[in-house]
Amino acid sequence: MNLECSFYARSADRVARDLLGCRLVRTLDNAEVLSGFIVETEAYMGPEDQASHASGGRRTPRNESMWAMPGTAYVYFTYGMHFCFNVSCLRQDHPAAVLIRAIVPEQGIETMRAHRSKKPRKHALKDKNICNGPGKLCEALAIDRTFDAIDLLQSSHLAIEQGFAVPDRLVDRTPRIGMGKVTIWKDKPLRWVTGMHPPRTGCEKMQ
Repeated sequence: MNLECSFYARSADRVARDLLGCRLVRTLDNAEVLSGFIVETEAYMGPEDQASHASGGRRTPRNESMWAMPGTAYVYFTYGMHFCFNVSCLRQDHPAAVLIRAIVPEQGIETMRAHRSKKPRKHALKDKNICNGPGKLCEALAIDRTFDAIDLLQSSHLAIEQGFAVPDRLVDRTPRIGMGKVTIWKDKPLRWVTGMHPPRTGCEKMQ
């Protein structure tokens, strides 16, 4: 079952924490399903957040989806090579969002691996390395800018569903990654990560 608007209509830090364990589902045009469980997120709180694309109230065609209704996908291109997938939250016209940084692959793993293996490699990608980063995740799931601004509550190609509960004792909260010089915001604990497996493999740490 897709997450409802009320789930996203909260502050980015609360949404980021509660997205851990949820199931990210990408349905390809050929109806193949690629999915995995979210294990790492980062919150971007709003115009006051100096690390946000909407810092200071900046509103551009690129970041317009951050300002949209809660549950809207915000997909951007970065470093000239990677797409990153976010979901807007809190309320319309307030630019808060959560970056999905990593998932544990569940379904369609071989297709994900093929998407990530377009360049020659010495060894096949291990499952745990297929989606362990925001750019890797988008490459594996074939998420690009065409998904920007879609409604995750209604889309038949990209959705976030209920998953499994992750207890606080298995969650680490840290500063966000790659913040650079953004004053106090680089040290705020707005990244959540868990090493918990989905229930099908037990509550173990990932290998």
